[in-house]
Amino acid sequence: MEKDDKNKTFSALSLAWELGYSIALPLVIFALLGRWLDKKFATSPWLFLLGIILAVTISSYLVYRKTMEIIKK
Repeated sequence: MEKDDKNKTFSALSLAWELGYSIALPLVIFALLGRWLDKKFATSPWLFLLGIILAVTISSYLVYRKTMEIIKK
């Protein structure tokens, strides 16, 4: 495997890892926060669902921002 191929592979894996975290972290954080608040205020499942919607919105923005950054290169 040539050095250029290794760099491309590493770059692709790095991008996949970064995008994975950009999607997974907000989802886990806001889903757990919503679940905890639902238990505390007895509002199940509304705050959990709001957390999921907020996480999807944030993840979409982060992926969009990263995509625009890549396109500009």
